[in-house]
Amino acid sequence: MTSTLQIKVGHPEGLHARPAAIFVKTASQFKSDINVKNLTEQNGPVNAKSILSVLTLGVMKDHDVEIVAEGEDSDAAIQTFKDLIENNFE
Repeated sequence: MTSTLQIKVGHPEGLHARPAAIFVKTASQFKSDINVKNLTEQNGPVNAKSILSVLTLGVMKDHDVEIVAEGEDSDAAIQTFKDLIENNFE
């Protein structure tokens, strides 16, 4: 099963430093393959479970990203990322 989310990152740091670490830690909790793409800069997709890959996307505040999860827990993964980003990684 594949699930997709397109969402704007509102965190002041984008996906850098602490938010990127939280993003990768969250992705690693799921069995699904998860990829993320920076739609604003057209970078990616990259493996969401790799901190170095996520950092290379250059996601800044107000950039749009696309997260694609493929696997048995893809719906749960996408919902978790939606909540995480909407709550500014809190």
